[in-house]
Amino acid sequence: MVMGVSGCGKSTVATELAHALDAPTADADALHPAANIAKMSSGHPLDDADRAGWLIRVGDWLATHPGGVIACSALRRRYRDVIRSRCPTVVFVYLQGSREVITARQAARTGHFMPTSLMNSQFDTLEPLAPDEPGITVDVDASIDDVVANALTGLRNLR
Repeated sequence: MVMGVSGCGKSTVATELAHALDAPTADADALHPAANIAKMSSGHPLDDADRAGWLIRVGDWLATHPGGVIACSALRRRYRDVIRSRCPTVVFVYLQGSREVITARQAARTGHFMPTSLMNSQFDTLEPLAPDEPGITVDVDASIDDVVANALTGLRNLR
């Protein structure tokens, strides 16, 4: 699972990782119910009740696509715990970046339902991977090719 705040590059990195690994890929945004998309589009952050069923669907996608790569914010540990309860073998690739770098990337993005007005809520909600969580952290202040290469190297070193 490629995780991080909106605008960090999750979808692009997940797609590139899946291609490099010859694995199925998905974007967890596609698993949101319409009500969640509408809520975020109107500038309101989701609450835990909004996320509950969505997190289960994300974990179920991973469990039914062994070796698959999915892009998902998974900002809090308890969210990752729900996903892990459905797919215990999940490994996280946390795309870390400064607020300045990610805000600039998100502001340049067009056609996405997540407005830049919700960036603060994303960073306020974020709980980086804890040492006991299976995964790696990759700095996004680099080219996509370098981010993907660093993620692949980090994943290989986990084995």
